[in-house]
Formats: sequence, structure tokens, C-alpha cells
Amino acid sequence: MSNLELDPTELLGDCRAAGESAAPMVVLQPREVPLGGPRAMTVHRTLPQRRRSTIGAWCFLDHYGPDDVSATGGMSVPPHPHIGLQTVSWLFRGEIRHRDSVGSDALVRPGELNLMTAGHGISHTEYSTPQTAVLHGVQLWLMLPDAARDRAPSFEHTEPEPFELSTDAGAAVRTHVFIGALRDHPEHAAQAGVHSPLLGAQLELPCGAELDLGLDPAFEHGVLVDQGRVELDGAPLAERELGYLEPGRTRVRIYATAATRLLLLGGEPLGEPIVMWWNFVGRSHDDIVRAREDWQQQAIDGPRSPGGRFGFVPESRGEGPLPAPVLPTVRLTPRRQ
Repeated sequence: MSNLELDPTELLGDCRAAGESAAPMVVLQPREVPLGGPRAMTVHRTLPQRRRSTIGAWCFLDHYGPDDVSATGGMSVPPHPHIGLQTVSWLFRGEIRHRDSVGSDALVRPGELNLMTAGHGISHTEYSTPQTAVLHGVQLWLMLPDAARDRAPSFEHTEPEPFELSTDAGAAVRTHVFIGALRDHPEHAAQAGVHSPLLGAQLELPCGAELDLGLDPAFEHGVLVDQGRVELDGAPLAERELGYLEPGRTRVRIYATAATRLLLLGGEPLGEPIVMWWNFVGRSHDDIVRAREDWQQQAIDGPRSPGGRFGFVPESRGEGPLPAPVLPTVRLTPRRQ
């Protein structure tokens, strides 16, 4: 997915580990962002924001739906570029077609994962399919660590097997691990290839279920409630809210005050300063300027060619590539988280 804001907020951060103590959960509220034209699908963005720019390597979280495609047109994202990150597409309902400049043409459906690695540069499109009446899911980005950020682009599709976790009272919590592994259940580790220690999982709790879940104390974690309500160690978290937990925790008790589906995201803080602007994750102002210039020359101002940095995506709907927004008038300088 592209960040379609015409004036994207620069995100400058340092993914340092927080303190060792198990501080209270911090609740992050989403902001609404229209995705596209006059009938835009609205997404709810909880990362990045001023209070918290990253959770481990997770640096972007858009949550959308349930969206009536007949009213909004669904997802319609023309060719656009990325560098320095991986895109993670995970659906609760509907179907999206992904095409990219390394030749991938893949659908993603509920319970399946599309993972695209931008590396030095890639371009892609995402459209909801004609069969989709309701679209509901998340689009997430992972920043690549410095050692991997200029790697060759790639794409993979995986279908993680669901399994059940049992609560103390015997209730079943249906679980998908699509990135990494739960600390106490390494046998259900995801197959998707990532480049830093990470976790991404979907948990479905029946009303009244209470789950004592083990956490990796080296990780910071985020809990996004898709539907329902929970309490994390007694602190409430509602639909579309993202709860942030600092490193140092070895367990969290999740109590569902309604039937709930949530995402658990985690990772080791990378300790690397980043500059994130539009669809690019770099380490300096010059990284961003160079990527923008390369995209504009290849896709907008010059003749389109598959031989450029970002390759070429066949335009299945006749829409041209997205031009990059205008850069801020000041240099983008990494700042502390």
C-alpha cells in the first residue's frame, strides 16, 4: 500500500530500547486517512505518530474496514515505489491482487500473507478484486535493518496454519502466527522471511476468555484491537486502539470483555536512526532525495523503462504511476524517539 497523503509527515526516529521496567501500557489512538480519490476508502493509522514511531521494526500500521466496496470503490493503489522496507498485507475479509516489478502477481485472502521486500527499490500495485464486496484488513511496513536495506527486491506468499491456545479455564483462542514466533510456541513459527527478530500474530478470543501469554522480554510489543474489547493486565483497550508495551515484560494477561480479534506485533528495537517519508525508509535526507529523484525520472518525468531502479509494473487498470509529493523545504534529520 502507498501512503497517498499529498503532504506526508516526515518521520524521524531512533529505534532504541526503552527502559527495563514493565511500564504501564500506553494507548495510541488512530487518525483517519483517506486512501485515494473522492470516494476514498478510509484507513485508521496508528503508526507512525509523534508519540511512537516504531515497535521493533514495525514502522507503519494502517487498519481498514469493514469497508463497503460498492460505496468506496475499495482499494485502488496505482504503481508506486518503496525502498528500505517490507510490506505486510494481512486480511480479515475480502481479496486483494498484488502485482510488482519483480514479476509477482498474487492474491491475498484472509489467513494468508503477502510479504514484499523493497530493498534497494521496487514498485507495485494493489487493487481489491471484482469479487470483493467488503474489504477489511491491515497493511503494515517493516523497516529493514541497515545491513539489509539495499538488498535486491523480492516477494513471497505464505499461508500460516492456524492453531489453538488454551486459557486457564479451557477456552480456545484461535491463533495465526504470520511473522516470527510466539515465545512459548516456537513449533508454530512463521515461514515468512524477515531480517530482524519480530513477531506478528492474530488472536481470536471468545467473550470472557482470559489468556496468560508469554512475551520475549527483549521485544517491545503492540496490541491492535480489530474488533471487540480487551484488558491488558487490567488496562482497557478498545476497537482500533493500539496498546504499546515496553521491553522487559515476560508475560501479559489478556482478558476479553467482548468477543475479540486482535493483532500482536513485537520486535527488538533496532537502535538505528531512520528517516521515513512518503513510501521511503532511509537513513538520511540524501537517501530520500535520491529515491524521489530516481522515481520521478523513471516513472513520471522521463520515459518509463523496466531497467530503472524501481522496475516496471504492468498497468492493469490503465492508471499511471503515482508522482511523489514535494519534499519539505528543510532537511530531514533523524531525531531521537
